[in-house]
Amino acid sequence: MIQLRDDVGDADINVRRLKSVAQKLLHATGRTDGELSILLTDDARIRELNRTHRGKDKATDVLSFPGAAPMLGDIVISVDTARRQAADYDAPLQNEINRLLIHGVLHVLGHDHHEPAERAAMEAEERRLASAIAMPWPYD
Repeated sequence: MIQLRDDVGDADINVRRLKSVAQKLLHATGRTDGELSILLTDDARIRELNRTHRGKDKATDVLSFPGAAPMLGDIVISVDTARRQAADYDAPLQNEINRLLIHGVLHVLGHDHHEPAERAAMEAEERRLASAIAMPWPYD
């Protein structure tokens, strides 16, 4: 089950499509049995969450909080940051939100990118999941 809350209400984001994408990502990872919570918010709120939970007093693009079964976890995406990054990639905002969702899903499933080998494995899985939802990858 996917729970999605949109605190921003940006007209460029189709939340129904995003929820469908999240379901497809869980299916592609074999985790259709769990629940996932997604929050779309702004830089101010994600900065507050980043400061509270990670000790970093700055906005970020996505935060992930793994959960305990049946909850896979919570993913928080800053639409403000996503919009700036989408412009950097010359990509639609919806694609950047999807990219951040992929990244967040992988984090709640236990992937990380601190070490080079972890980073390579996570990037390969990000590309695989982007392909699973028929989304072009922005890093090519």
